Amino acid sequence: INRIIMKFRPCIDLHGGCVKQIVGSTLTDETSQQQQQQASLSSSSTTTTLATNFSTDRPAAEFAQLYQTDKLTGGHVIMLGPGNTEAAKNALAAYPNQLQVGGGMTDANAKEWLDAGASHIIATSHVFRKDGVIDYDRLQRLVEITGKERLVLDLSCRKRPAAEKKDNGDDGDDHYYVVTNKWQTFTTFPITADNVRHLAQYCDEFLVHGVDVEGKQCGILQDLVTLLGEASPIPVTYAGGVRSLEDLELVNKLGRGRVDCTVGSALDIFGGSLPYRDVVEWHNSQQ
Repeated sequence: INRIIMKFRPCIDLHGGCVKQIVGSTLTDETSQQQQQQASLSSSSTTTTLATNFSTDRPAAEFAQLYQTDKLTGGHVIMLGPGNTEAAKNALAAYPNQLQVGGGMTDANAKEWLDAGASHIIATSHVFRKDGVIDYDRLQRLVEITGKERLVLDLSCRKRPAAEKKDNGDDGDDHYYVVTNKWQTFTTFPITADNVRHLAQYCDEFLVHGVDVEGKQCGILQDLVTLLGEASPIPVTYAGGVRSLEDLELVNKLGRGRVDCTVGSALDIFGGSLPYRDVVEWHNSQQ
Protein backbone atom coordinates (compact mmCIF):
# COMPACT_ATOMS: atom_id res chain seq x y z
CA ILE A 1 0.00 0.00 0.00
CA ASN A 2 1.32 3.45 -0.89
CA ARG A 3 1.86 5.48 2.25
CA ILE A 4 0.69 9.08 2.02
CA ILE A 5 3.63 11.24 3.02
CA MET A 6 3.55 14.88 3.98
CA LYS A 7 6.13 17.22 2.44
CA PHE A 8 7.63 20.54 3.45
CA ARG A 9 7.15 22.94 0.54
CA PRO A 10 9.60 25.84 0.32
CA CYS A 11 8.60 29.35 -0.71
CA ILE A 12 10.01 32.54 -2.17
CA ASP A 13 7.78 35.59 -1.61
CA LEU A 14 8.70 38.66 -3.65
CA HIS A 15 7.68 42.26 -2.98
CA GLY A 16 9.19 45.19 -4.84
CA GLY A 17 11.74 42.83 -6.43
CA CYS A 18 13.10 41.65 -3.05
CA VAL A 19 12.65 38.42 -1.11
CA LYS A 20 10.41 39.31 1.82
CA GLN A 21 8.21 37.77 4.45
CA ILE A 22 5.19 39.90 5.26
CA VAL A 23 2.05 39.69 7.38
CA GLY A 24 -0.37 38.73 4.63
CA SER A 25 -3.41 40.51 6.03
CA THR A 26 -1.60 43.89 5.81
CA LEU A 27 -0.98 43.66 2.05
CA THR A 28 -3.15 46.11 0.10
CA ASP A 29 -3.02 47.87 -3.26
CA GLU A 30 -1.60 50.88 -1.43
CA THR A 31 1.21 48.97 0.28
CA SER A 32 2.18 47.43 -3.06
CA GLN A 33 2.45 50.88 -4.59
CA GLN A 34 4.36 52.44 -1.70
CA GLN A 35 7.60 51.15 -3.20
CA GLN A 36 7.02 53.45 -6.15
CA GLN A 37 5.59 56.46 -4.33
CA GLN A 38 7.38 59.39 -2.81
CA ALA A 39 6.80 59.71 0.94
CA SER A 40 5.78 63.32 0.33
CA LEU A 41 2.63 62.33 -1.54
CA SER A 42 -0.40 63.44 0.40
CA SER A 43 -2.05 60.05 -0.13
CA SER A 44 0.75 58.38 1.84
CA SER A 45 -0.84 59.53 5.09
CA THR A 46 -3.84 57.31 4.41
CA THR A 47 -1.96 54.24 3.21
CA THR A 48 -1.92 51.12 5.33
CA THR A 49 1.48 50.14 6.70
CA LEU A 50 2.78 46.88 5.29
CA ALA A 51 3.94 44.72 8.18
CA THR A 52 7.24 43.21 7.02
CA ASN A 53 8.80 40.40 9.05
CA PHE A 54 11.90 40.03 6.90
CA SER A 55 13.56 41.55 3.85
CA THR A 56 16.88 40.67 2.24
CA ASP A 57 19.15 41.75 -0.60
CA ARG A 58 19.98 38.10 -1.29
CA PRO A 59 18.61 37.34 -4.76
CA ALA A 60 15.62 35.06 -5.19
CA ALA A 61 17.73 32.74 -7.34
CA GLU A 62 19.96 32.01 -4.33
CA PHE A 63 16.97 30.66 -2.39
CA ALA A 64 15.95 28.59 -5.43
CA GLN A 65 19.45 27.09 -5.56
CA LEU A 66 19.27 26.27 -1.85
CA TYR A 67 15.98 24.39 -2.39
CA GLN A 68 17.51 22.56 -5.35
CA THR A 69 20.53 21.53 -3.28
CA ASP A 70 18.22 20.13 -0.62
CA LYS A 71 16.07 18.36 -3.25
CA LEU A 72 12.89 20.11 -2.09
CA THR A 73 10.18 19.95 -4.73
CA GLY A 74 6.81 21.58 -5.26
CA GLY A 75 7.75 24.94 -3.76
CA HIS A 76 6.33 28.24 -4.94
CA VAL A 77 7.38 31.73 -5.97
CA ILE A 78 4.73 34.36 -5.20
CA MET A 79 4.89 37.85 -6.69
CA LEU A 80 3.19 40.30 -4.33
CA GLY A 81 2.40 43.30 -6.51
CA PRO A 82 4.47 44.85 -9.34
CA GLY A 83 8.23 44.89 -9.91
CA ASN A 84 8.93 41.19 -9.32
CA THR A 85 9.06 39.70 -12.82
CA GLU A 86 12.85 39.65 -13.21
CA ALA A 87 13.50 38.20 -9.73
CA ALA A 88 10.84 35.52 -10.24
CA LYS A 89 12.18 34.49 -13.65
CA ASN A 90 15.72 34.30 -12.22
CA ALA A 91 14.47 31.98 -9.46
CA LEU A 92 12.67 29.74 -11.97
CA ALA A 93 15.77 29.60 -14.16
CA ALA A 94 17.88 28.59 -11.14
CA TYR A 95 15.63 25.60 -10.35
CA PRO A 96 13.72 24.89 -13.57
CA ASN A 97 10.46 22.92 -13.61
CA GLN A 98 10.40 22.48 -9.82
CA LEU A 99 8.88 25.77 -8.61
CA GLN A 100 5.32 26.96 -9.07
CA VAL A 101 4.66 30.65 -9.74
CA GLY A 102 1.77 32.87 -8.68
CA GLY A 103 0.78 36.52 -8.52
CA GLY A 104 -1.03 38.12 -11.45
CA MET A 105 -1.35 34.89 -13.45
CA THR A 106 -3.88 35.04 -16.31
CA ASP A 107 -4.67 33.14 -19.50
CA ALA A 108 -2.67 35.86 -21.32
CA ASN A 109 0.64 35.26 -19.51
CA ALA A 110 0.43 31.66 -18.27
CA LYS A 111 2.35 30.21 -21.22
CA GLU A 112 5.12 32.79 -20.82
CA TRP A 113 5.64 31.69 -17.21
CA LEU A 114 5.59 27.98 -18.04
CA ASP A 115 8.17 28.68 -20.77
CA ALA A 116 10.25 30.57 -18.17
CA GLY A 117 10.61 27.35 -16.18
CA ALA A 118 7.61 27.24 -13.83
CA SER A 119 6.34 23.74 -13.08
CA HIS A 120 2.81 25.09 -12.45
CA ILE A 121 0.83 28.31 -12.66
CA ILE A 122 -0.95 29.39 -9.44
CA ALA A 123 -4.19 31.25 -10.11
CA THR A 124 -6.74 33.01 -7.89
CA SER A 125 -7.93 36.49 -8.77
CA HIS A 126 -8.14 35.71 -12.49
CA VAL A 127 -10.53 32.83 -11.82
CA PHE A 128 -12.73 34.56 -9.23
CA ARG A 129 -14.60 37.58 -10.61
CA LYS A 130 -14.85 40.83 -8.65
CA ASP A 131 -18.33 39.84 -7.46
CA GLY A 132 -16.79 36.72 -5.94
CA VAL A 133 -18.17 34.19 -8.39
CA ILE A 134 -15.98 31.69 -10.27
CA ASP A 135 -15.51 32.60 -13.93
CA TYR A 136 -15.64 29.14 -15.48
CA ASP A 137 -14.83 30.46 -18.96
CA ARG A 138 -11.54 31.86 -17.67
CA LEU A 139 -10.86 28.73 -15.67
CA GLN A 140 -11.46 26.55 -18.71
CA ARG A 141 -9.18 28.71 -20.86
CA LEU A 142 -6.43 28.43 -18.25
CA VAL A 143 -6.80 24.66 -18.19
CA GLU A 144 -6.57 24.57 -22.00
CA ILE A 145 -3.31 26.56 -21.88
CA THR A 146 -1.58 24.90 -18.94
CA GLY A 147 -3.25 21.50 -18.85
CA LYS A 148 -4.91 20.37 -15.61
CA GLU A 149 -1.58 18.88 -14.55
CA ARG A 150 0.19 22.28 -14.49
CA LEU A 151 -2.47 24.40 -12.80
CA VAL A 152 -2.68 25.15 -9.06
CA LEU A 153 -5.73 26.93 -7.68
CA ASP A 154 -5.00 29.24 -4.76
CA LEU A 155 -7.87 28.93 -2.27
CA SER A 156 -6.39 31.29 0.30
CA CYS A 157 -9.14 32.16 2.71
CA ARG A 158 -10.41 34.03 5.75
CA LYS A 159 -13.42 33.93 8.01
CA ARG A 160 -15.69 36.93 7.57
CA PRO A 161 -15.39 39.55 10.34
CA ALA A 162 -18.05 39.27 13.03
CA ALA A 163 -19.51 42.69 12.18
CA GLU A 164 -19.91 41.70 8.55
CA LYS A 165 -21.63 38.45 9.52
CA LYS A 166 -24.15 40.39 11.60
CA ASP A 167 -24.85 42.76 8.71
CA ASN A 168 -25.64 39.79 6.52
CA GLY A 169 -27.67 38.00 9.17
CA ASP A 170 -25.09 35.20 9.11
CA ASP A 171 -24.28 34.85 12.78
CA GLY A 172 -23.96 31.09 12.40
CA ASP A 173 -21.66 31.29 9.38
CA ASP A 174 -18.31 29.84 10.40
CA HIS A 175 -16.98 29.08 6.91
CA TYR A 176 -13.67 30.21 5.50
CA TYR A 177 -14.19 32.16 2.28
CA VAL A 178 -11.75 32.42 -0.63
CA VAL A 179 -10.22 35.92 -0.75
CA THR A 180 -8.71 37.57 -3.83
CA ASN A 181 -6.97 40.81 -4.85
CA LYS A 182 -4.08 40.62 -2.37
CA TRP A 183 -6.44 38.88 0.08
CA GLN A 184 -8.55 42.01 0.47
CA THR A 185 -11.72 40.96 -1.35
CA PHE A 186 -14.05 38.31 0.06
CA THR A 187 -15.60 36.04 -2.56
CA THR A 188 -18.90 34.24 -2.01
CA PHE A 189 -17.07 30.91 -2.30
CA PRO A 190 -16.84 29.02 1.01
CA ILE A 191 -14.24 26.32 1.62
CA THR A 192 -16.45 23.28 2.01
CA ALA A 193 -15.75 19.64 1.29
CA ASP A 194 -18.08 19.71 -1.75
CA ASN A 195 -16.52 22.87 -3.17
CA VAL A 196 -12.98 21.55 -2.73
CA ARG A 197 -13.87 18.28 -4.47
CA HIS A 198 -15.63 20.18 -7.28
CA LEU A 199 -12.66 22.44 -8.05
CA ALA A 200 -10.24 19.51 -7.90
CA GLN A 201 -11.55 18.49 -11.34
CA TYR A 202 -9.82 21.51 -12.87
CA CYS A 203 -6.36 21.53 -11.31
CA ASP A 204 -3.39 19.47 -10.16
CA GLU A 205 -3.07 20.96 -6.65
CA PHE A 206 -4.42 23.54 -4.23
CA LEU A 207 -2.46 26.18 -2.35
CA VAL A 208 -4.24 27.48 0.75
CA HIS A 209 -2.97 30.36 2.87
CA GLY A 210 -4.73 30.80 6.18
CA VAL A 211 -4.63 34.56 5.70
CA ASP A 212 -5.53 35.64 9.21
CA VAL A 213 -2.53 33.82 10.72
CA GLU A 214 -0.18 34.12 7.74
CA GLY A 215 3.12 35.70 8.78
CA LYS A 216 2.15 35.87 12.46
CA GLN A 217 3.80 32.67 13.77
CA CYS A 218 0.83 32.15 16.07
CA GLY A 219 -0.01 28.53 15.30
CA ILE A 220 -1.96 26.91 12.49
CA LEU A 221 -5.68 27.02 11.67
CA GLN A 222 -6.46 23.53 12.90
CA ASP A 223 -10.03 23.39 11.60
CA LEU A 224 -8.90 24.41 8.10
CA VAL A 225 -6.08 21.84 7.96
CA THR A 226 -8.49 19.12 9.15
CA LEU A 227 -11.03 20.05 6.46
CA LEU A 228 -8.40 20.03 3.71
CA GLY A 229 -7.06 16.66 4.84
CA GLU A 230 -10.52 15.14 4.80
CA ALA A 231 -11.85 16.76 1.62
CA SER A 232 -9.14 17.27 -0.98
CA PRO A 233 -8.70 14.42 -3.48
CA ILE A 234 -5.59 16.13 -4.90
CA PRO A 235 -2.37 17.42 -3.27
CA VAL A 236 -2.87 20.52 -1.14
CA THR A 237 -0.33 22.83 0.49
CA TYR A 238 -1.25 24.77 3.62
CA ALA A 239 0.56 27.95 4.70
CA GLY A 240 -0.04 30.10 7.73
CA GLY A 241 1.07 30.38 11.35
CA VAL A 242 3.63 27.56 11.46
CA ARG A 243 6.31 28.37 14.07
CA SER A 244 7.82 25.02 15.15
CA LEU A 245 8.42 21.38 14.30
CA GLU A 246 5.47 20.65 16.62
CA ASP A 247 3.25 22.68 14.29
CA LEU A 248 4.49 20.62 11.34
CA GLU A 249 3.68 17.45 13.28
CA LEU A 250 0.20 18.84 13.99
CA VAL A 251 -0.39 19.55 10.28
CA ASN A 252 0.77 16.00 9.54
CA LYS A 253 -1.63 14.56 12.11
CA LEU A 254 -4.70 16.69 11.40
CA GLY A 255 -4.15 16.52 7.64
CA ARG A 256 -3.60 12.74 7.83
CA GLY A 257 -0.35 13.11 5.88
CA ARG A 258 -2.28 14.49 2.93
CA VAL A 259 -1.69 18.20 3.57
CA ASP A 260 1.77 19.53 2.72
CA CYS A 261 3.05 22.60 4.50
CA THR A 262 4.93 25.81 3.79
CA VAL A 263 6.90 27.60 6.50
CA GLY A 264 7.82 31.25 5.96
CA SER A 265 8.55 33.90 8.58
CA ALA A 266 9.45 31.35 11.28
CA LEU A 267 12.47 30.02 9.36
CA ASP A 268 15.92 31.32 10.25
CA ILE A 269 16.65 31.92 6.54
CA PHE A 270 13.82 34.46 6.71
CA GLY A 271 14.88 36.00 10.03
CA GLY A 272 12.93 33.64 12.32
CA SER A 273 14.07 31.26 15.04
CA LEU A 274 13.15 27.87 13.48
CA PRO A 275 16.27 26.42 11.82
CA TYR A 276 15.67 25.74 8.11
CA ARG A 277 18.09 22.83 8.42
CA ASP A 278 15.90 21.23 11.13
CA VAL A 279 12.83 21.53 8.90
CA VAL A 280 14.68 19.91 5.98
CA GLU A 281 15.80 17.07 8.26
CA TRP A 282 12.24 16.67 9.52
CA HIS A 283 10.98 16.56 5.92
CA ASN A 284 13.60 13.96 4.95
CA SER A 285 12.70 11.82 7.97
CA GLN A 286 9.09 11.64 6.73
CA GLN A 287 9.98 10.36 3.28
